[in-house]
Amino acid sequence: MYTRHILPLLNEALADTPVVLLNGARQTGKSTLVQSLSAENNRRYLTLDDHVTLAAAKSDPDGFIAGINGPVTLDEVQRVPELFLAIKASVDRDRSPGRFLLTGSANVLLLPGIADSLAGRMEILSLWPLSNAEIAGAPTINLADWLFDGPINALGISPCDRVQLIEKLLCGGYPEVVSRNTPRRRAAWFNSYLQAIMQRDVRDLANVEQLTEIPNLIQLLSTRSASLLNFAEISRSSGLSQTTLKRYFSLLETLFLVYRLPAWERNLGKRLVKAPKVFLLDSGLLAHLVELSLERLTIEAGLPGSLVETFVLGELLKHLAFSERQLTLWHYRTQSNIEVDFILENRLGKLTGIEVKASHSVGSKDFNGMRHLKETEPQLFQRGIVLYSGREIVPFGADLFAVPLSVWWALNAPAA
Repeated sequence: MYTRHILPLLNEALADTPVVLLNGARQTGKSTLVQSLSAENNRRYLTLDDHVTLAAAKSDPDGFIAGINGPVTLDEVQRVPELFLAIKASVDRDRSPGRFLLTGSANVLLLPGIADSLAGRMEILSLWPLSNAEIAGAPTINLADWLFDGPINALGISPCDRVQLIEKLLCGGYPEVVSRNTPRRRAAWFNSYLQAIMQRDVRDLANVEQLTEIPNLIQLLSTRSASLLNFAEISRSSGLSQTTLKRYFSLLETLFLVYRLPAWERNLGKRLVKAPKVFLLDSGLLAHLVELSLERLTIEAGLPGSLVETFVLGELLKHLAFSERQLTLWHYRTQSNIEVDFILENRLGKLTGIEVKASHSVGSKDFNGMRHLKETEPQLFQRGIVLYSGREIVPFGADLFAVPLSVWWALNAPAA
């Protein structure tokens, strides 16, 4: 079993909070993680994927919770939303820490009323698919914090090997996919995964008129990953009304299949694009949907920029989930199309820009977006980084650096 980034935070939360919710997509390793904790701490484990348990919880949520003695883990709790009010009532009678460890494969922050019912009583943590640092056995290094303001030469980074990068892009981070050795077996898993979500989670959470519309929308969004979200254009392409489209899109967000990255804007006088960017949340799933293969990517001269940017978005989110600096993530674009792919911001408003390049070389022009950001926000700008498929860290100024994409998986011992 992989050691997960979030494990120390999960243990800390259980030590002082009555209810802890581990939120994340299906098949990210939530059940494996909470079952191991339950076994270590003599915590009862119940899953609402079990038909008998599900029936009992649905028929009498208050009685179901009242009948549980001692600490309990409830897996896939989003399947019975009524349990949240029952848990609230139980916690109001006994606020002992660690009473309820919940997991959910739907984002409760996007489900009306559920998160509010446990405000002040519940801590929510996110478990994303495996990061490449977790796969490499380095779960304690927070690379989002390091990119933000860490000593640039404190980590030894191996050169970015093109074949290895392609393999990382195609694999993504779902544990089951990581464990499979052939493209055929990975494709079979992705197909089964999407089918299971359509048949179970979509039906549980929404009254969808035609189930075939959701897979078609996912396919359409896969061709737009890492681009500005334009509902009018997607509505025309999909044949869905904007009202239906936005409802389906919110459902896909709730199920952690797509991600809406907001635009950074702090100065209302600046002419900035306010539209968010849309991403699929796993580069392996994206590659599967757009039918990219190792053979195809190996013979082509370059790599798809949207695929590489989607990969970086996923890695950033996985590290932000345990960031000590509590960083937030944005994108930046002006109305004259000057852009920075990602902006990391701390609570003081300090900014680090990150640009993603699929090429193995970097030039001065690749830092133009960061230079613009520095000129317009000189008090806030800290550093600009271009992630590229090259061999080493290269300075392009006192606060501008090119950094190999292999930073996500090929860390050596800290430099002396």
